[in-house]
Amino acid sequence: MIMRSSLILSFVALLATTTLFAQEKRTSIKPGELWPDDKGVHINAHGGGMLYHEGTYYWFGEHKGDRSNAALVGVTCYASTDLYNWDNKGVALSVVDDPNSTLVRGCVIERPKVIYNERTKTFVMYFHHELRFRGYDAARVGVAVSKQVTGPYTFIDSYRPNAGFWPANMPLAERDTNLNAQPEPKSWTPEWIDVVKNGLYTRRDFKGGQMSRDMTLFVDDDGKAYHIYSAEENLTLNIAELSDDYLSHTGNYVRMAPAGHNEAPAIFKKGKTYYMITSGCTGWAPNAARLFTAKHIMGPWTQHPNPWKGDQADISFDSQSTFIFKVAGRKNTWVFMADRWRPNHPSDGRYIWIPIEFEKGLPVLKWKKEWSL
Repeated sequence: MIMRSSLILSFVALLATTTLFAQEKRTSIKPGELWPDDKGVHINAHGGGMLYHEGTYYWFGEHKGDRSNAALVGVTCYASTDLYNWDNKGVALSVVDDPNSTLVRGCVIERPKVIYNERTKTFVMYFHHELRFRGYDAARVGVAVSKQVTGPYTFIDSYRPNAGFWPANMPLAERDTNLNAQPEPKSWTPEWIDVVKNGLYTRRDFKGGQMSRDMTLFVDDDGKAYHIYSAEENLTLNIAELSDDYLSHTGNYVRMAPAGHNEAPAIFKKGKTYYMITSGCTGWAPNAARLFTAKHIMGPWTQHPNPWKGDQADISFDSQSTFIFKVAGRKNTWVFMADRWRPNHPSDGRYIWIPIEFEKGLPVLKWKKEWSL
């Protein structure tokens, strides 16, 4: 009888625990608040991107330490079927302890994005990569691959893209490296802005490849993939076509908003129009977002007013864009992903997810304390 009573009590306790867990399941998104994973730990996937594959969303992002923004762990992966509750799938791409590797612990890995190649059945990860102890002067893009969505991903290489190729939209008259022998005007003067627009840094980096920092990936309706990244000392965005296997650049790329000082690109397509939201370059401090549209991904692109609306629109509600993804099964539902950086406590950085609305044909972002699909 005692044993039977104990079993009944254990079953009741288990039932109570299960019920409590069910009550703790999230049914909404609360921008800026702590977002615990299945283990009750705040999600550590900063500067992230989203991949939807076979009914599940996979969120990849930077694992940040409590005191350091350097890559001490690597790229983490979380999975969800409802976008509210996330299971920690562990480290998708790990840094290594080999000092001869460019992926050595203490390097910089930022803004990882993963896309799936239907033809090769391979998951391909790109990220902004800086070498250990060199600050931000390397300005490379890193590439890694896996046959499993959650990894582990195998690091292939990092490099500066499109070495030896001129942008498709750069006039022939500007493709003369001898032009850089002329004295450079004082920085941030109208004369200097003009020479930057006319390809000063593109010519400088022609042989070694263009700088690549803040970045995103985009797969178009035809399966073509593109790498969009801040180049030219973060003064210009480049939009570059990737090879059919997504593992390299074809050399076909364009300069977007030369000398506009854009970073943090996030792109989506609605109908036949491409929309891109970026930020200015003010370090960890937030600023007003920028909005661009185009009828072709290679441009020309047109700039529009800040898409954020409200009292804190001028600082993007204390956030910076990182990715935009479409909600599966819904005709016109996109989610804008952004980060609220905490440079003094990086792992405490918060996530600002906002549904994209449209007004007069353009995307609009309005603060929501809590929302659901």
